[in-house]
Amino acid sequence: MRRTCTWGAFHLDKLVDAGLLRARYENPGGIRKVGRKPKVYEPTETDLRVSIPERRSDVIAEILMDAVLAERPGEDARAAALRTARDRGRQTGAAERARIRPGRLGPERSLGVSEPLLERFGFEPDRQGPTLLRLLNCPFHQLAARSPELICGINHAFLAGMLDGLQATGVDAVLAPSPGRCCVEVREPSDDARARTQAEDTAYVREEAAGRPEA
Repeated sequence: MRRTCTWGAFHLDKLVDAGLLRARYENPGGIRKVGRKPKVYEPTETDLRVSIPERRSDVIAEILMDAVLAERPGEDARAAALRTARDRGRQTGAAERARIRPGRLGPERSLGVSEPLLERFGFEPDRQGPTLLRLLNCPFHQLAARSPELICGINHAFLAGMLDGLQATGVDAVLAPSPGRCCVEVREPSDDARARTQAEDTAYVREEAAGRPEA
């Protein structure tokens, strides 16, 4: 029995070290007794969630909340969400670029730099070739099942913005729906896709300029 208690306390103390429990010495019921007070454990306020495969509905929730708060005159909810998702992705990519300082990124290095960032967001990147990165997991799967057009659009905008923030060149986030994995691939675009991306970028810059207040 003593060994069992020692084993349990060892693991409880590990949870204390991880910040998931707090511990103190206290007599049960406030009754004072002779000898050493027993150790009491209780949960902290840490919000712990475990999901396999990883789901990140919090990212979508934050994007949608920001979109509602920053919706522009004449802009519908979907357009605001896509713009916000792209902004969020660009900020994420720019922060990663500032952290690792990778220099100029060609197509292959762009994928190499993107992989760990995509991994942290739960996309499970899988390098299929020098310029092809498939994403085996959709972190937003549960929401995508309810509204695939909206959520896949937000996902695509977020990843496109992330590559933009990283200053990745020669690869794009491309919609490529396939059962059992994310609807987006990161790869070298076709000529048609490249022209479409350039047109989208031009339209986005114009929208940003129109949305900024005059100096």
